[in-house]
Amino acid sequence: MTKGCATVLVTGGAGYIGAHACKLLKEAGHRPVVFDNFRTGWREAVRFGPLTEGDLLDPAAVRSAFDRFRPDAVMHFAALSDVGESMERPELYWRNNVVGSMNLLDAMTATGVGRLVFSSTCATYGEARGELTESHPQNPINAYGRSKLAVERMIGDYAALGIETVSFRYFNVAGADPAAEIGEHHEPETHLVPLLLDAIAGDRPEIVINGDDYETPDGTCIRDYLHVTDLAGAHVLGLRHLLDGGGSLTLNLGTGRGFSVREVIEAAERTTGRTAPVRVGPRRPGDTPRLVCSGAAAHAALGWRPVRSTMTEMIADAWAWRATGRFNA
Repeated sequence: MTKGCATVLVTGGAGYIGAHACKLLKEAGHRPVVFDNFRTGWREAVRFGPLTEGDLLDPAAVRSAFDRFRPDAVMHFAALSDVGESMERPELYWRNNVVGSMNLLDAMTATGVGRLVFSSTCATYGEARGELTESHPQNPINAYGRSKLAVERMIGDYAALGIETVSFRYFNVAGADPAAEIGEHHEPETHLVPLLLDAIAGDRPEIVINGDDYETPDGTCIRDYLHVTDLAGAHVLGLRHLLDGGGSLTLNLGTGRGFSVREVIEAAERTTGRTAPVRVGPRRPGDTPRLVCSGAAAHAALGWRPVRSTMTEMIADAWAWRATGRFNA
């Protein structure tokens, strides 16, 4: 490894968050290598380093990537993450998220790669009130959160085999690259901000609020939103911590400020100057009313602070990227 420069295997690097992390890795002088099966990622998003196509459920493909590129560290984003789907098809989440992660850890230990930055989730906490800290009990209420918690615990056990890990727990991510080079697009789309902007632009008939009878001020779910570049930046700082010899950490990433679904809709209308067609639907299984987390520990340990995570900036960047017409990147 050249001083200051690392080769980083980025699982899920063709996805929304992974692609933004790859861009920031390259800007920081590192070499991101994307490992992706393109189930949810996009080839057009692989712009910042080499690609090796493969599936974490294929141990031989995983080991081949390590043998070919000899990474100094791993960033692990690859996972299924739709809460509703996880309740309908839990076997997909346990197989993909847990077994795939085990195959990755096995390849790391077999090749002597001992640094991992893991993308976890605040969904491991489950029902919560107030601002979440890292010491909050973890009682996930959906299969997605339970699968991620299982991976966290597995990673903790693999520490005995020489793996140091920085794990990040965060919830909703929004926005796009401020230069509008990459952005958010899923098929099918399940995330609030892109769904909302589609409805505002007239590309879908309406935005559906999944329940308005929760115990929150306006009846809709409240979440802590992070700009994708703030989130990706935390991962680069986590990598630097490990490259500098730091030990394992588990950190929340959040602003400490929650937005309800209706507040996000109102912010999008103000930012775009357009009205969103809205319909209220039933609750989505597995949703908890409120999740807001503190990023204080991440600031203390890594010097991380969200700088672009206002709702106005997140929506404005997503809207600007949408205007480029790059819906498949």
